Parts: sequence; C-alpha cells; structure tokens
Amino acid sequence: MKSIIFFLTTIIILGTTESYTQESSHKIDDFTIKQVRVTTKKDLGITIWEIDVNGTAGNTTPTKIGQLDGAPVLGYVFPTTLQPTDVGFGQTNGIVALALTSHPDFDDTPLWDENNDQIFNNDGLVWHPHWVILIKDERVPGGLSVKQFKKADKTVVLPPTNPNMPMYMDSPGYPVTTRQNTINVVVPNYRMNNQSNFQYDGVTAFMKVNTSNENLPMLGVYEIYSIASGNLSLPYTVKKE
Repeated sequence: MKSIIFFLTTIIILGTTESYTQESSHKIDDFTIKQVRVTTKKDLGITIWEIDVNGTAGNTTPTKIGQLDGAPVLGYVFPTTLQPTDVGFGQTNGIVALALTSHPDFDDTPLWDENNDQIFNNDGLVWHPHWVILIKDERVPGGLSVKQFKKADKTVVLPPTNPNMPMYMDSPGYPVTTRQNTINVVVPNYRMNNQSNFQYDGVTAFMKVNTSNENLPMLGVYEIYSIASGNLSLPYTVKKE
C-alpha cells in the first residue's frame, strides 16, 4: 500500500509540468472534483462509484480531431488498491483503476451499443467505463500511461470483454449515468471478485492516443485536472450498506 501511495504521489509533480491547448481548455468546473464515493450494497450485489464535481458532470466532452493518432480522451478516474486479478487481468504490476471516459474519434467498446442505435462501433463519445492498469510513465506530462504489452505475448491474461488492444484495458459495459454534478457507474460485485475492503481516490484527466511515435505510450495521461484527496494518497474506503 505504501508503495502505491509513493508511486502515485510522484505523479502530482509530473502532471503539472506542461500543458497543451486542448488539455488546458478542459480545466474547468466540470472536471473539478468536489467529492468521491464508492458504496457497496450487499443486498443488491452491486457497488456504486460516484464523483461529484463543481460543474456539470459529463457535460464537457473532447473535441473530435478526425483520426485515431492524437485522439483526445477525457476521463473521470478511480485509482484503487484492487489487484489486477480482482477484475479479470492476470497478475501484473501497476495500479488498477476504473476510468469513465469519452472520446469521439474512436469506439473501444465493441460489445456494447451505448447510444442504442443498433450500431456498435460509433459510441466513443458516450461516457463509458474501462478497467485499466496504470503505470508510471515520464514520457508524458501527466506521468501515467495504460500498461502495454506485445501482441505476441501469450502469457498476458485479459478479461474476455477486452477491446482487443495491446494494453491492459477492459471494456466491461457497466452502466454510466450523469445527473447534474454527479457521474456514476454501477459495478456488479461478482465482476470485481466481491471485493469491498479496498481503498481509492478520484482523479479527472486528459489523455491522448498515440499510434505513430514508438517513443510515446499508446494511451498516456497528459494532464491531471483535479484530485479528490489533493495528494493521490488513496485515503477513501468503501462504504457498506
């Protein structure tokens, strides 16, 4: 646990060293965290993850650029102390995070039709969840990236709902809703190994896809807008109801 906190705390410095035009344009109340909550409801077998912001949650989405390389991604993210094996990955190093994202240039949830138009590959703009494994990455200003692997590596274990990308990422299809200043996602407890004793934090961030520069991560964090705890110490515990 101490090593996780130390690892994440170093990201605060990295995440404020540079800024980019589109990133900085989203440093607004819609991504300024006021409160974060994770509540498990044992009688229903679900856990509800929520972030409250000063503005309107989910109201602001990225500006489409028309291509995958450089595509912007906005996220409301819950870094946790969960283990990768709790959410369907094989054992690996890194931070398990539940990220609620929007990215109009591509769709990475091929099993789900979030906008209910009977087309399964045009829903990237709609806020949707991903389990990801985050690692420290000083190649990007935000200091974090989604952990990658070589496609030929047969030892990598991913959940069956993964989007078939060479990253530790899953597209689990949990329902995400926004209402006024709150964005939330409902996770069935059995889909996270019935864990309820983990710790977590809340972060809002700007990410970007890279498909052309081998010296950059495929999906990196370029700016961190807000941190619920203020220091990424993962101080919050799950409320049980």
